Amino acid sequence: MMEADKSRARTGGGEGLNLAAVMEKWGLYMFLGLLLAVAAVTSPAFLAPENIVNVLTIAAPLGMVVIGQVFVILVRGLDLSVASLMATVAVMATAFKATDDSMIPAIFAAALVMSALVGLVNGWLVARRGVSPFLATLATMIILQGARFAYTGGAPISTLPPGMSWLASGRVMGIPVNLIALLLLALVAGVLLHKSRLGRQIYMVGTNPQAARLNGLSPDRITILCYVICSVCAGIGGLFLLGYVGTVSNWVGQGYELDSIVAAVMGGVALSGGRGTVVGALTGVVVLVVISNLVLLLGFPIELQEVIKGIIIVGAAAFYRTRLM
Repeated sequence: MMEADKSRARTGGGEGLNLAAVMEKWGLYMFLGLLLAVAAVTSPAFLAPENIVNVLTIAAPLGMVVIGQVFVILVRGLDLSVASLMATVAVMATAFKATDDSMIPAIFAAALVMSALVGLVNGWLVARRGVSPFLATLATMIILQGARFAYTGGAPISTLPPGMSWLASGRVMGIPVNLIALLLLALVAGVLLHKSRLGRQIYMVGTNPQAARLNGLSPDRITILCYVICSVCAGIGGLFLLGYVGTVSNWVGQGYELDSIVAAVMGGVALSGGRGTVVGALTGVVVLVVISNLVLLLGFPIELQEVIKGIIIVGAAAFYRTRLM
């Protein structure tokens, strides 16, 4: 009996444990539901079909980046170069100087190859050379930024096939094309993480790299692969964002590096590695985009978005840290 009392004291009691479990599993979705209700009441324009479609269209490129960010955070990393890579891929797309849709496959192929190479460099620096993820990806971000400015001279470019615009803002049966692409990418990532041997290995490496090594796994190889996946997802997101914006500047995707980390952490992806899901991270994306949309609809200063993002990431990190203690 005394042992049971001690156990209850350590867990905070059965009711507290159950409440914590409920909040852990459903807290973000409850918050999203509350946020949607507040948005509907405070701004009737939020529920307008055109606004909903616009919100989903804007959310898709960020969602693609977040999916990749999930992979690197699961292995105890992060990638600050994703936004710079998105802009670099966008500039690369204009280098084809194509106005014909037949060039779109070549643009995507070149972008994916470049993105994979960037991810390979990031992963090699982190896994093989022991550089911290922050410094490695920050250096890559700066290098890509310098290369873009050297190529463009800082001038915007708008030479794109018209089909790029359709991919970013077109609709199929009323559903944004880029949202369909996001759902397909999320499905592939979800199956890879939760239904494959590689997914189990990623979680094992993130949870305990030493134990993974003792079980015959190569944490370095898996970490490098996760960075490659992250960069490829960012490259895809960059192309879809490019089509939506229409004109390439050196700052396409600016802020996505932090937004993707905020969304992932808010969605339950632990910065300590080994915990989190694609669905949770994408729910975090929806929360961020709804907040941004609501701030604009209510006429608040756009700077308020940054304040809210900071509060969200600190609150989410504190919540998951408390839960793990």
